[in-house]
Amino acid sequence: MSLQRAWYSGAGWLKCLRPLSSLFKLLVRRRFLSQRRVGTAAAGIAVPVVIVGNISIGGTGKTPLVIALIELLRSAGYRPGVVSRGYGAKPPSYPWQVTAGTLPAEGGDEPCLIVQRTDVPLFIDPDRPRAVAALLAAHDCDVIISDDGLQHYALARDLEIAVIDGVRGLGNARCLPEGPLREPPERLMQVDWVIINGQDHGSGVPELVQAPVAMQLIPSRLISLHDAEQVAPDRWSQGRKVHAVAGIGNPGRFFDTLRTLGFDPIEHPLADHADITPEMLEFDPLLPVIMTEKDAVKCRTLHKQGCWALRVDAQLDAEFQTQFLQRLAQVSAQHTGQHNGSETA
Repeated sequence: MSLQRAWYSGAGWLKCLRPLSSLFKLLVRRRFLSQRRVGTAAAGIAVPVVIVGNISIGGTGKTPLVIALIELLRSAGYRPGVVSRGYGAKPPSYPWQVTAGTLPAEGGDEPCLIVQRTDVPLFIDPDRPRAVAALLAAHDCDVIISDDGLQHYALARDLEIAVIDGVRGLGNARCLPEGPLREPPERLMQVDWVIINGQDHGSGVPELVQAPVAMQLIPSRLISLHDAEQVAPDRWSQGRKVHAVAGIGNPGRFFDTLRTLGFDPIEHPLADHADITPEMLEFDPLLPVIMTEKDAVKCRTLHKQGCWALRVDAQLDAEFQTQFLQRLAQVSAQHTGQHNGSETA
C-alpha cells in the first residue's frame, strides 16, 4: 500500500526505480508489437471479441462496466458471453465455467459477481483463447467480452475499451515499478474508447485522448447478506455510523461513496481480492457493516446479520452506447460475410 501511495503522490524516491521501469516498458512494447492481434475473423474466432481492461494496477471500475455492457448488448438483441482469467481462482480444472453456484475460491470474486448479477455464460482460464473456445463450444453466443484482457495479447480482439479511475488518473504516469502502469500512457492511443470512471480530476490522464467517455457508478440499493432484504440508501433507518469494508483496488473510492450517501463510515480497507472470514467482520462498536458487492460475493454463505452490500450500477454516456453498438454491428457483419463466403466456397 505504501508503494501505491507513492505512485499517486509523486514521491521523488521513485526515480531510483526508473532503470527497472524503462526495461519493463521496453519489454512491454516488444510484446505488444509481436503478439497483439486485431481482427478475430482472421484469427478463426467465429464471433467478435470486445476487450475491457485498464493500463494501471488496481481497480478502475471494469466489473461494473462489463455488467453494463452485457445489459446493453442484450437490449440490442445480442447473446453475449464473457471470458476472464479468474484472478485468485482455483477451479478443479481449466477452462472452467462459472455459474451462480460457483464459490469465489473456485471462480474468482469478480467472475462470480458478474454471473450472479447477469447469469451470463462465463468461462475462466489464464489461457484466454482456450476459454473462448470452451465458451463457444458450450453456448450459442454471438459476441464475447474479455474481462481485464487488455494485456492478454494472445487473444485476438476487434474492439478495445480502457477504463481509467477519474480520481486517481494514471498516477505519476510511469510504468512498473516506478509507477502503477502495466503499459505506457501511449497505449491509450490504440484502444477504441477510453472510459473515465467518475469525476475527472486525477493526474496523468494524457491529453492525447481526444474524447474520453464519461462513466458514473450510481449506488442503487443496499442488500442484506442475511436475508437479501433490499433498502434504498435514502431509506436506511439503522443510523449513519457504520463499519465499511472494502477489498478492492481503491478502497477510498468506496468510503467516499458512502459519505456522499450520508453515511459516517469507520474504514476497514483490505487488500484487493482479500479473503474474508467471519472473524474479520466482528467489530467494536457493534454497528451495521456495509461492504462492496465484490466483497459480499465472498461472504454470501455466511448469512451474517447486520452485513450489507452496496450495489452500484455503471451509467454510460448515450452517445457511447450508440457508437459501441454501431461499431459492433460492423464487426459482426464482417464475421457474417466471411462465414457466408466460406460456405459458398
